[in-house]
Amino acid sequence: MRYRTFGRLGWSVSEIGYGMWGVGAGPGGWQGADDEESLLSLQLAVDLGCTFFDTAWIYGRGHSEELLRQLIQANPGQQLYVATKIPPKDRAWPSTRESRLADVFPHDHITEYLEKSLANLGVDKIDLLQFHVWEDAWVDDPEWLKSVEWMRSSGMVEGIGISINRWEPWNGVRAVRSGLIDSVQVIYNIFDQSPDDELLPACRDNDVAVIARVPFDEGTLTGTITRQTTWPDGDWRASYFVPENLESSVTRVEALQADLPPETDLPDLALRFILENSDIATVIPGMRRREHVHRNIASSDGQRLAPELLTTLRAHRWDREPTEWSQ
Repeated sequence: MRYRTFGRLGWSVSEIGYGMWGVGAGPGGWQGADDEESLLSLQLAVDLGCTFFDTAWIYGRGHSEELLRQLIQANPGQQLYVATKIPPKDRAWPSTRESRLADVFPHDHITEYLEKSLANLGVDKIDLLQFHVWEDAWVDDPEWLKSVEWMRSSGMVEGIGISINRWEPWNGVRAVRSGLIDSVQVIYNIFDQSPDDELLPACRDNDVAVIARVPFDEGTLTGTITRQTTWPDGDWRASYFVPENLESSVTRVEALQADLPPETDLPDLALRFILENSDIATVIPGMRRREHVHRNIASSDGQRLAPELLTTLRAHRWDREPTEWSQ
C-alpha cells in the first residue's frame, strides 16, 4: 500500500481507502451484504495497509458505522482514519438548487447526528465529518457558518468535508475556496473526468483533500454488468440502472473495452487511472468480500500507466447531466 497526504489536515492516508456503503445494506442500499464476511474483509484491508474508512449514518441507518466500531476496537493503537456523513434532514438525495439549508442541515440536526455517529462508532472524536449532500449557495448562510464554527470548537470533529452531488463537481468550488472545509468527496473515474476542469485545481490551490468515490461507475467499470443484469428487490442499483442508463452505460463500457488489449483487468485499470492523478488523496472502492480487498489493494503498487494508454482512457470521458434517476 502506498500513502498520500490528506490536504491541509496533513494525515498520511492509504491511497486505496474503503467505501462502506455496500456493507451497511439496509433500506435503499446495496443488498446482499453478510456481516461476518464484511468484518473479515475490513480486517483484511487493515492487515494490507488500508487506513481510511468512509461510511455514513444512512448506510444501514447506523449499521455501517457499528461495523466500523468493531474494526476500530479490534485494532487498538492502529491509526485508522474515520470519515462519516450527516444525512440530510429531508432525506433527499441529491439536494437541488431549491433546497434550503434550514430544511436539510439545521444546526440541531447536525448536533443530533454527530452524537449518533459518535455513539455508533464508539469514539470521542470523528476524524472527518461530511455533509452528505451539498449546495454551494449554503456557504453564505449564517446558520451553516455557525454550525461549522461550532463543529471546529466542539472537540468532537477534526476535519469537515462535503460530499458533492452526482455529476455536479462545479457545485462545491465555492465551498473549497471559502477556506471552511478540509475535504471534498466527488465522483471521479474513467467516465467522470469533469472534476479536472475546475474542482480539482481549486482543491489543489486551497490544500483541500479530494476523496474519489464511485471508481467503478457503480459497477459498470468492472465489466461485469450486462444489458441482462438485474438486482434484488430493494437494491439501490435497481432504481439507478433504469433501462436508459443501463443501455448507455454498457454501450460505453463496450466502446472502452474495444480500445483496450483483450486481457485487460478493467477494475485494476479503473483504479490506476484515478491514482495517476496526484490531486486525489484517496479512492474509496466498495469492498464487500475479501477477494475484492485483495484485488483492489493490489492496484496500489506505484506502477504508472503508459502515457499512450492514459491518453486512450481520457478520450472516454463522458459528461452527464443529473436526471430523475441519477440520485
